[in-house]
Amino acid sequence: MATQQQFGSFQEMISGSDLPVLVDFYATWCGPCQMMASILEQVNRQMGDRLKIVKIDTDKYPTVASQHGVQALPTLVLFKQGQEIDRIEGVLPSERLIQRLQQKV
Repeated sequence: MATQQQFGSFQEMISGSDLPVLVDFYATWCGPCQMMASILEQVNRQMGDRLKIVKIDTDKYPTVASQHGVQALPTLVLFKQGQEIDRIEGVLPSERLIQRLQQKV
């Protein structure tokens, strides 16, 4: 699944990736965010070779969340070559999420 990693800057991480980056903006206290964790595991199993999944705790990185206009949790943002190409707010079933991602990556 998503691995914990330190990075110099968020922009550096998303623009420096060879693969598209799906960022899960979440909070530990958010129930729907916890539901997304298992959904993202399924996405990773099916698409892990085509995209990278990164989780950003909005309580620990509020500036990053604010810079990217995150107003609801969970929010998934898909970046390709450092640019936002899709945004999903709320919980999506894994089949629908995978289908949507396959059209973008």
